[in-house]
Amino acid sequence: MSTKINNSVEFDNLVRNNKGVCVVDFYADWCGPCKMLSPIMEEVSNSYTVYKLNVDENMELAEEFNVFSIPCVIKYQDGKQVDRFTGFRSKEEVLEFLK
Repeated sequence: MSTKINNSVEFDNLVRNNKGVCVVDFYADWCGPCKMLSPIMEEVSNSYTVYKLNVDENMELAEEFNVFSIPCVIKYQDGKQVDRFTGFRSKEEVLEFLK
């Protein structure tokens, strides 16, 4: 199950201080492609560490990571951004991204 990040303190604790790989799904409740991607991200969260961050509630974090289009999924390794994709992706494409 994915975990929602509610503020920058939680982001620091869960992502920046993370040892290993995690992904953050930047989304908004009103976003159609975000709603389509959400069940895929929930499914992969059984095997990977997945966090969700609502850009409307955390605009400063979205701006910090140059998230201008959503959904935007960013992969982090040891707290550092290593890759990203924007827009809807199939489950197979998401799994390939996470490898």
